[in-house]
Amino acid sequence: MSNITSPSTLIEQVDYNGTNFGNLTWLISPESGSTVSYASARNKIVAIANHLKGKDLPPGSKIAVAANNGIGSCLTILGIIYAGHIALPLNLVAGAKIIAYTINHSETALIFTADECKPLISEALYDCENEIDIISLDPEFGPLWTEEIPEEPFEPLTNIATEEVAVIMYTSGTTGNPKGVMLSHSNLLAAGRYISSGHDVEHKDVALCVLPIYHINGLCVTVMGTLASASTLVIPHRFSVSAFWRLIETYRCSWFSAVPTQYSYILHNKDMPGTISCLRFARSASAPLSPEIHRKFEERFKVPIIETMGLTETGSQISTNPLPPQTRKIGSPGKAYGNKLMIGNNAGDEMERGITGEILVKGDNVMKGYFKQPDETANTINENGWLKTGDLGYMDEDGYIFVTGRIKELIIKGGENIAPREIDEALLDHESVLEAAAFAVPCENYGERVEACVIPRESIKLNLKSIEEHCIKNIGKFKSPDKIHVMKDLPKGPSGKIQRLKLYNLVYPKSKI
Repeated sequence: MSNITSPSTLIEQVDYNGTNFGNLTWLISPESGSTVSYASARNKIVAIANHLKGKDLPPGSKIAVAANNGIGSCLTILGIIYAGHIALPLNLVAGAKIIAYTINHSETALIFTADECKPLISEALYDCENEIDIISLDPEFGPLWTEEIPEEPFEPLTNIATEEVAVIMYTSGTTGNPKGVMLSHSNLLAAGRYISSGHDVEHKDVALCVLPIYHINGLCVTVMGTLASASTLVIPHRFSVSAFWRLIETYRCSWFSAVPTQYSYILHNKDMPGTISCLRFARSASAPLSPEIHRKFEERFKVPIIETMGLTETGSQISTNPLPPQTRKIGSPGKAYGNKLMIGNNAGDEMERGITGEILVKGDNVMKGYFKQPDETANTINENGWLKTGDLGYMDEDGYIFVTGRIKELIIKGGENIAPREIDEALLDHESVLEAAAFAVPCENYGERVEACVIPRESIKLNLKSIEEHCIKNIGKFKSPDKIHVMKDLPKGPSGKIQRLKLYNLVYPKSKI
């Protein structure tokens, strides 16, 4: 398929890279030291597709993958898609009950499972309605087939349309059962291209994957981003704060994409890197980055952070700040890139600059819809094709977006809307706080009151009185938490984003306040 200059499906993209950039290294495993070129990756992907051909599954069957990061996990997902099926990366931190729901709801036909995930998958399968075949998967080396490869060679599919579904990714389900986000070939290609062109990623660049590829950021930003740019991806099995800088230095990584929680842990780790002049930029996504953490990270490590914004429903990125040293605005996830952004009112009409409303997005990266949930799809994507993000924010005169909170997470105290993020930032600005999350608690007098959970830094003695006074000084008494709960951990999704709506039930499991 060397005659293709602009691939329209992931199948074409894999073939294109294998033909035109075959000698370039795509994937590197720090654990084994293995490297895979684009030509070798294509051959391995085709081999997986050829094996799946022997399963006699109907085209478009849902095939799940339960495994941590690795070369084998990555190529298996692409092998499923190459064979004309739909890949279903399972969220390993969701728990057996949610995984069982995901498998049942998606009508999963086959599961690739790593050994370490088999107890979790076995527990989930107790609640499954149908018998499902299990194939062992080594995250490093790929599927462990028990049968011989079909004799007839696999012929690449040429009848796959760019709008056909390639991946279904289930959301974390903080307010109910997770929803299956259907992403087409064109959605995934657009996501990868927006990353590579928006961040000037070239063949010579090397990315470090620090997020799981069963999360949209790990899959679309680092896997699809490097595939679109024919660049290199270092893919360790898991994120390790103690190994982070060593990997950057060893493999001369030029960029990475992380979430605010990871930035906090990297910042507060005592280890200092050696020579990291190779690192062009860092990227923050999935949740708003505290301006204080942003500034402290850049001051300490001399690495610029590009703050971005994205959703599972949009294949990750919908906005980005320009690359440093160009104009950027700390506290903003930037401008629209590739797609269009708008601030809308309840009727979906565009609002004036500086006025807060819901952030809406339209573009080639916007999902086809939620699997088997047409009503949810209609409630999320309006008749004009604008997807409602559920995020509140405003756009300034330069086109930069500023996120003020989630619609469902707003704390309404005495009729006044309070954005939890503002409280989080005040808490994180205190020297003894490592992580923080504000949430609403029912209140007879005000309707709701503000409380917060914090995780303290180990090296500094926690003084709750000092934290309370700090908040009052910075955001006023009305917005400051009435009570602060000290926690060992906070509920998070697969990307590390704090699941704020779970905090009330966690703090008050049986109380009826």
